[in-house]
Amino acid sequence: MPDATTFDAFLEAQARALRAGDVAPATRLIWEKRKAKLRADAFAAMGPFPEKACALGPRVVGTLKRAGYRIEKVVFQSRPGVWVSSTAYVPEPARGKRPAVLCVHGHFAGARRDPVIQARCLGLVQLGFFVLAVDAFSAGERHPAGVGYHGALLGSTLWPAGHTLLGMQVYDNRRAVDYLCARPEVDAERLGITGASGGGNQSMYAGALDERFKAVVPVCSVGSYQAYLRAACCVCEVLPGALRFTEEGDVLGLVAPRALLVINATRDAFQFSIGEARKALVRTKAIYKLYDAGEKLRHDTFESPHAYNQPMREAMYGWMTRWLKNEGTGKPIPEPKHAIEKPEDLACFPGGKRPPGFLFPPTFAAREAQALLAPFRDAKLDHKEAWEARAATIGAELGKALGPVPAPGRPAGKFGKGETSAGVTTNSLTLTPEPGLPLSVAVRFKGALGGKVPACVLLHLEGKVEALKHPLAAELVAKGWAVYAPDLRATGQAKPASDRVGVAPDHNSAEHAVWIGRPLLGQWLIDVRCVLAFMAVQPGLLRDRLAVVGLGQAGVVVLAGAGLLDQAVSLAAVGAPASFVTTTAYPPGTRMGLLAPGILRAGDVQHLAALAAPRKLLIAGGMGADGKKLEEKALRTAFAFTRKAYRLAKAEGRLTVRAGEAPGELVGLL
Repeated sequence: MPDATTFDAFLEAQARALRAGDVAPATRLIWEKRKAKLRADAFAAMGPFPEKACALGPRVVGTLKRAGYRIEKVVFQSRPGVWVSSTAYVPEPARGKRPAVLCVHGHFAGARRDPVIQARCLGLVQLGFFVLAVDAFSAGERHPAGVGYHGALLGSTLWPAGHTLLGMQVYDNRRAVDYLCARPEVDAERLGITGASGGGNQSMYAGALDERFKAVVPVCSVGSYQAYLRAACCVCEVLPGALRFTEEGDVLGLVAPRALLVINATRDAFQFSIGEARKALVRTKAIYKLYDAGEKLRHDTFESPHAYNQPMREAMYGWMTRWLKNEGTGKPIPEPKHAIEKPEDLACFPGGKRPPGFLFPPTFAAREAQALLAPFRDAKLDHKEAWEARAATIGAELGKALGPVPAPGRPAGKFGKGETSAGVTTNSLTLTPEPGLPLSVAVRFKGALGGKVPACVLLHLEGKVEALKHPLAAELVAKGWAVYAPDLRATGQAKPASDRVGVAPDHNSAEHAVWIGRPLLGQWLIDVRCVLAFMAVQPGLLRDRLAVVGLGQAGVVVLAGAGLLDQAVSLAAVGAPASFVTTTAYPPGTRMGLLAPGILRAGDVQHLAALAAPRKLLIAGGMGADGKKLEEKALRTAFAFTRKAYRLAKAEGRLTVRAGEAPGELVGLL
């Protein structure tokens, strides 16, 4: 039987299998070919970058004069409507072009204005470097509330539109380099980047993918991708599907032959541990060796918790000085004394007042979603053939977003010992949708299954116990249906321990699934298809009366997977979200597992649900992506495209959209 460890073990085994054939490149030619593909794969996984860079439109909105340097408060535009708040530390007096360092922050409360980030900026500027510190997308002055965490249900609003928080950060940092190169004080041939934690993650990717950086120093961030599957990580660290094409050591290898200093701490989290970093660096060292550049790669470790403390900063100063100034040997340089500025004095937007139209992850994602969904608004679907062509396109794009959802074979099942109470029997059933991954199902029916009865797969994302508590379960059984309620993987008794982060109940399992390129939504559909395939060969069930019903958010599993649940004669969603598109963070309790990266390239919920045609489809009640209940008129509008598809399929009578959710009425509509 599955338990809290089953899903994690399954994913870890999948990851090991994906990377089992990794070998270090034997020649530089082999590596250069791999390098080109790796760069392309990484960019594709991060989400689309603009084909043409927009005008930066930089503005200095304030200046602080200090002894030996000045601090400029700068805003610039990275994408149309996406503004970056930043701080430039400019050495004075001017003495020709200076080397420059981009300082990116991690999960520090004050973002670029945090004392820890300020410390390295002040140390660098006093050593003669031009320094630029930027707020990451949706952090610091770019957070909707002006301060707060940018991950979980805020950062993941980008996923359905095919963007990632990591990709937004990488592109912001690329535009920050454009800004640095445009400054007359900066030598564009001598650029470095550094950051810790999430900022170290940014430093690694920016250094790997932007060769204008000549020195790269990620701190307390390097480990291995497979280690992420045993930890909680921020949305900003997730590279969708990365384990399908690489491991972290090769990403670090993209920096070669430029200077790379990796810093780790003895008391850090497992995914950033010295041991995991050393695993990655075995590959990286082999790549540096191909360029005869071993002296440009160093791994420093410190007795410390997760940090970017003074000894770490001093190691970074020495490294930047060696490779950007061509001075010294790379040994640590003592940190100059400095005075930390008050955060409010560094604000680009005093009082937190951002200009109208300032974009955050949800509003940016909503804008991108509108562009992706434009073909549905503009298309003239006026005959059956036009709909069939559109359906084929939806299906192809959906397959890319969900990952592999193979057709089930003839699944074998093992029943347990049933218990009967008041004429109702509940039995346990174990299926195996994939090797090494058992699926627990509760089967409930009235009387005996000696004759032919209709049957329903009843889904709830809290698992089978919650599904059977729902009044619809009792109503189905009372009216002679057999109910099959599964614990979809990573739910119910199979829910991993410590899966929740903040208000996201399946944060870790959803992220871990994305790392291996198999979003939970696609994996849940494998489970449902397995249950249906088992039911279809049971002698006591009517094959022409098989239904799948999703309760609450599980309704999205049914609607998004309508085209794949082909053995179901009728489908229903009860109280399900009607869209992936929102202009605010998803409401607390939203399942990140539903947010398959890029799913809006296939369509929104109403477009995916249309693939149910011409079978029976019941949509009973619904919510907006903001969590608010939709009235009947709004619900019908939300599924207008679905109705159009049913009309073209000459099956409009088989689609029911209603605000009411009365169980007795719903059973009659299945």
